[in-house]
Amino acid sequence: MQIAFLVAPEGVEQVELTEPWQAVLNSGDVPHLVSTRSGRIQAFNHLDKADTFRVDCAVDAADVTDYGGLVLPGGVANPDALRMNKDAVAFVKRFFEWGRPVAAICHAPWTLVEADVVRGRTLTSWPSLQTDIRNAGGTWVDEQVKVCTAGDNTLITSRKPADLNAFCATFVSEFAQAGRTA
Repeated sequence: MQIAFLVAPEGVEQVELTEPWQAVLNSGDVPHLVSTRSGRIQAFNHLDKADTFRVDCAVDAADVTDYGGLVLPGGVANPDALRMNKDAVAFVKRFFEWGRPVAAICHAPWTLVEADVVRGRTLTSWPSLQTDIRNAGGTWVDEQVKVCTAGDNTLITSRKPADLNAFCATFVSEFAQAGRTA
C-alpha cells in the first residue's frame, strides 16, 4: 500500500517526517512524498535547517485513490503553508471524502481545520491549536495519541515529537486495518 506524506516546500519538522516514514517502510508499505511543488523540500530541526528530501509528486497531480492513507507531519511553518494552498487543502479533504485514514501530528491539524474536517471529531495536537480545533467544531483532548472513528474515516492524531513512537505504532496499525477492509 502506498502512503502519502503531504508537506510544504519548507518548514516540516524533520523527525515528524522521518520517523513516520521509517515506520511505513518497516510495515512493508511505500511512503510517497507529496508537496505543493516538485523538486526538493527543506526540513527543519525546530528552527534550524536540516536535510532536504526529494518530492515524489506535486499535490496538484496527486490522486487520493493511489494512496491507502495520508500522514501530515508537523512543524509550525509546514501546516501554516499547507493551509494557504488550495490544492493541498483539497487533497486533504478528499482523503476524508473517500474514507481513507489520516494521521496528523503536532501542528499538522491546522491543515485539517482549514479543510473543514474536524467538525464532530475528537483529536489532539500541539496545545496551542486547541482553540482553533474547538472553533472549527472539534473536541480537543490532551492525549499522547487519539484515534477518532466518529466520521467516515479514521483520524489518528498526536501532540509532539516525544509521542512519535506511540503515534507511529498506532497509525501503522490503523492504516493496515483500513487497508484490509478496503
